[in-house]
Amino acid sequence: MRSHIVTLLLVAGLVVSLLLLMNSLADVRIPGNQMGYSPAQPIAFSHRLHAGELQVSCLYCHFGAAQSRHAGIPAASVCMNCHRFVTATLGAMKAEEETAKKENRKVRRVVSPEIQKIYDALALDGNLQRDAKKTPAPLAWTKIHNVPDFVYFDHRPHVAAGVTCQQCHGAVETMDRVEQAQPLSMGWCVNCHRTATQTGIAGKAVNASIDCSRCHY
Repeated sequence: MRSHIVTLLLVAGLVVSLLLLMNSLADVRIPGNQMGYSPAQPIAFSHRLHAGELQVSCLYCHFGAAQSRHAGIPAASVCMNCHRFVTATLGAMKAEEETAKKENRKVRRVVSPEIQKIYDALALDGNLQRDAKKTPAPLAWTKIHNVPDFVYFDHRPHVAAGVTCQQCHGAVETMDRVEQAQPLSMGWCVNCHRTATQTGIAGKAVNASIDCSRCHY
């Protein structure tokens, strides 16, 4: 009798342990298999606005994609190429112009809260000059598209072959907040290489390798 009770207790304990383990693993994300992953970023940067409405080229900001293995996240100094002059949305600037006209005063400089974060990261003052009292600090962007460490991926050959950014990253020009649109799994990559070899890329014939050592070495 006692042995039966002990057995039942052990089985019950095992079942409970498995349930707890499954529950704890439910939120674990495997690198490269995070479709729908869309973390909040330090600045609410809208790709829909920049890449979509304003037609800013992906490679203007992510120039590393054509020059190195990693596309990279642009430094705040790259943002300043435009935001030294563009300090707020067009709507906010027009609203200030109308208000100033009604109040019969000069137009005041309008800075949106999100763009102000760029200035703060670079430790700039109200005139966009280096403020000695402030300390610059890099923006802590969260990387969205990840593959396991045992996978070697290089952006350069893909960009050179004419693979569009949307092929792997989805229609980023429609996203206010970027999310992972593709699984980035080995099967997905291999199928993409097979299709590219069969049909070509941008009208050009290619030989996209499916050799294991190409990505795993």
